[in-house]
Amino acid sequence: MVRWAGIILSGGLNTRMDGRNKAFLTIDGQTFLDRIVETLSACCDEMLLVTREPKRYTGRNLHVVTDILTARSALTGIHAGLVHMQADYGLCVGCDTPLIKRGVLRKLMEATGPETDIVVPASKTYFQPLCAAYAKRCAPVIEDQLRGGDFKIAHLFARMRVRKVPYAQFRAVDDKLVSFFNINTEDDLKLAQAGDIPDIA
Repeated sequence: MVRWAGIILSGGLNTRMDGRNKAFLTIDGQTFLDRIVETLSACCDEMLLVTREPKRYTGRNLHVVTDILTARSALTGIHAGLVHMQADYGLCVGCDTPLIKRGVLRKLMEATGPETDIVVPASKTYFQPLCAAYAKRCAPVIEDQLRGGDFKIAHLFARMRVRKVPYAQFRAVDDKLVSFFNINTEDDLKLAQAGDIPDIA
């Protein structure tokens, strides 16, 4: 039986949010982090949070881990999550996508298999690498890439067996694709709080 981990990445500098930690921003009175945990935990056997500030998350029902390698990048966070998890696959989600829907995660899970290392939503040449499924076996390949000074997730995709799932296949469970809406600025936050998310595709 395949086991799954939910991996939440909370390592950005939040410069476009005036340094405010997005994990603790709220929509409808619920923090981004709590919303994502609630969604992921319905699909996953274990939950991990990757952060450089573990003390800020004390007391939460999460396995809080830190980066293993020093370079500050999303790929470094993915690597840490995959290494620390016990599961076969990890659903990696950034903490700035609090509107992610369970149905989207289920579709990613259904698209995995023994011949696939990564499953990622895609729109032509644009991918959603922080709303994607990664096999644990990706970890040593990521480490090799990071130690070589290459932090581009797209370059990882070129080295692994990747299944790209077109956006259109997610619309049955997320008609406006709000799962992929990144909240990076105050204006983004206002749109999300008002429920006025534009269709991203």
